[in-house]
Amino acid sequence: MTDIPFTQLGLCDELLEAIHDLGYESPSPIQAKAIPPILLGNDIVGLSETGSGKTAAFTLPALQMIDLDRSEAQVLILSPTRELCVQVCEEVHRLGAHMKGLRAVPVYGGTPIDRQITQLKRGAHIIVGTPGRLLDHLRRKTLKPATIKLAILDEADRMLDMGFREDMEDLLGAMQADHQTLFFSATMNKQVQKLIQKFGNNPQELAIKGQTKTVSTVTQTYYEVRNRSKVEVLTRLLDMDSPRLAVIFCNTKRSVDECTESLTARGYAADKLHGDIGQQARERTTKRFREGKFELLVATDVAARGLDIDDVEAVFNYDIPQDPEDYVHRIGRTGRAGREGRAVSFVFGRDIYRLQSIERYTKQHIQRAKIPTQEEVEGKRADQLFDLVQGRLEKEVSHGFRHYIDRLLDQGHTATDIASTLFELLRESIGREGEEIIEDRPDYKPEKDRSSRRNREKGRDDRKDNRSSDKRERGDQKERRKKDPNMTTLFVSLGKAAGVRPSDLLGMFYREGKIPDNSVGHIQLFDRHSLVDVDKKCAQQLCDALAHSKLRNQRFRIGPDRMG
Repeated sequence: MTDIPFTQLGLCDELLEAIHDLGYESPSPIQAKAIPPILLGNDIVGLSETGSGKTAAFTLPALQMIDLDRSEAQVLILSPTRELCVQVCEEVHRLGAHMKGLRAVPVYGGTPIDRQITQLKRGAHIIVGTPGRLLDHLRRKTLKPATIKLAILDEADRMLDMGFREDMEDLLGAMQADHQTLFFSATMNKQVQKLIQKFGNNPQELAIKGQTKTVSTVTQTYYEVRNRSKVEVLTRLLDMDSPRLAVIFCNTKRSVDECTESLTARGYAADKLHGDIGQQARERTTKRFREGKFELLVATDVAARGLDIDDVEAVFNYDIPQDPEDYVHRIGRTGRAGREGRAVSFVFGRDIYRLQSIERYTKQHIQRAKIPTQEEVEGKRADQLFDLVQGRLEKEVSHGFRHYIDRLLDQGHTATDIASTLFELLRESIGREGEEIIEDRPDYKPEKDRSSRRNREKGRDDRKDNRSSDKRERGDQKERRKKDPNMTTLFVSLGKAAGVRPSDLLGMFYREGKIPDNSVGHIQLFDRHSLVDVDKKCAQQLCDALAHSKLRNQRFRIGPDRMG
């Protein structure tokens, strides 16, 4: 950030109000350098790394230059990927929230062109698109270059690397000679220079570069681990540090599928992105990840390119990338906007040579780390559990179960033994079973590893439980439990047979339901359903918010308990 306030950059009141609403206090270096000359009508070349705030650097002046009374395209933004198009368009709408009548449209391949044609015919002030689809609209005459007064090339180097050079030249060549052009790029290479020389009008170069190619706020480590143990090591690291949002990069679509399946089977909230997933599903997944509805995104480089989320706390290179530049782009997903981040890489065998190439390219040393043992993971979980209980005790002390404690004390059990047993039960309810790192055993043979099969068979056995015993158990619980009059009981159509734990329900209710703290009371798990007491004031809000959610990757019904 800089010491210059946004008010000194020449922006109008509507934009300053939107900036204030979004909580931005001061411009980033690229914003402070780029906005004034753009507003003066100059062509610029902005050299800035990913995550430096360049989207707002060109979006804010573009919005100010628009004449809202003219129902025609005035700004054209070229982006390399569909995902980036959507994100840039969302940023346009956020920053232009106080500009009445503003219309911005994203156009890209993989979606019906007819819908885009309709939107363009209605009149869009700003068009954000990929070069290929924009060229389609140019040929169909649904994009009229004569009205464009500002063209912006976002990540110009990436678009050239992806083979869009001719498309970009055709689009820029079709515009009026007096239009303004902005080139934004992370690197300056010969292809970018040629494009600037051909279409730039004496552009002003603005370079915002650090000493290294990677972000200084990102801690980089690597672990030596064989392929078959990657999931186990990954889950240990996740359990040790519990990042709120993390991206896991794989080199192939098959690796993405296998990693995601393994994580969800172990109870982690994970989803995936790769080229075989439809565009609408990819947009929906990206949106849900940005909103924190699941914590782990497993993706290939192409699918995750342009992923612009500030709150990613960790990046895992499940497969080490072939190209050092891909490594830089991957770890650029974390440590954004001055936050701290972690980048973890898994290597084995000849992968170490790729890692050395990355170190030479980035001019940074990547520290080797020791794989945490299962005992260390359990110790960290115990510490987290202690902090959880201590925090609850300091906040409030519940008296709802005191009579049970008194009965146990009357039977001769000590308070220490009771508390220790309750700690153990709570740890089991929120913990995950770890596995031995199988390659470390000299006698390991793949066909003898039955753990995943045993887990699947156990799941099938659990599903065979008799429904009548489930109903009897539920009736017994109802007789024993005295419900708080301020609480209501909700029915969830998944239970122990689906692998549901209390922590799964709590996490979903607070994260996706967005209900206030301490709104959830007693939780009962049965084989085929669950009962959860929640505050009456937010029960309906919770049901509405979770109507289309998934738990353990399964759809479920939620609503008032009719037998309550």
